[in-house]
Amino acid sequence: MEAGVLRVWGRANSVNVQKVLWCCEELDLRFERLEAGLQHGVVDTPDYRAMNPNGRVPTLVDGEVTLWESNSIMRYLALRQMEARAVTRGLYPEGAAARAGVERWLDWVLSTLQPAERNLFWGMIRTAPEVRDMAAIAASAKASGEAWRILDAHLAHGRPYVEGEAFTLADIALGAYARRWFGVEVASRPDLPRFKEWYERIGRRPGFGKHVAAPLT
Repeated sequence: MEAGVLRVWGRANSVNVQKVLWCCEELDLRFERLEAGLQHGVVDTPDYRAMNPNGRVPTLVDGEVTLWESNSIMRYLALRQMEARAVTRGLYPEGAAARAGVERWLDWVLSTLQPAERNLFWGMIRTAPEVRDMAAIAASAKASGEAWRILDAHLAHGRPYVEGEAFTLADIALGAYARRWFGVEVASRPDLPRFKEWYERIGRRPGFGKHVAAPLT
């Protein structure tokens, strides 16, 4: 691997890998992605488990630093650039209040949004139609809609991004999951205009187009 280039293990259609790749693009970081997970295997090998005992993706290798958990990887990458006095573009703002505002959304994705949307995404995208649990899918769609309603309300007062005027890690984490929401068929999708406008705004960012916008698989 070229010196100074990050190594990211994980398949391109993983939402958590997409978050990390998008973050790299926003920070102008060079990286190499190596296939791992699902049909690519690798994650159950001893070498991979030595890096990531969970056997999941993504895993980041940056010289002597090895990290797993996508949100922690994004925090690390942003702080890494701040320490190098490089341009961070406000991804991980300094100051307790500003940073906590971003952190709550990173936690909310894990505690609330991801559990709500899992059966919708897996049921509609990664399950054959003849064996889908439509009751579970409908319940997940309803729970997902209620979760996104929280973000829609938060985006009131004309704020362009989740935490105000600056694009942050919160927009990346939420945006990757929003791609799933808008990419599946949802019966009686709630009308959330601010959420939709925000999604269209972040969808114009090059990193989103390169790493997140592809058809869902």
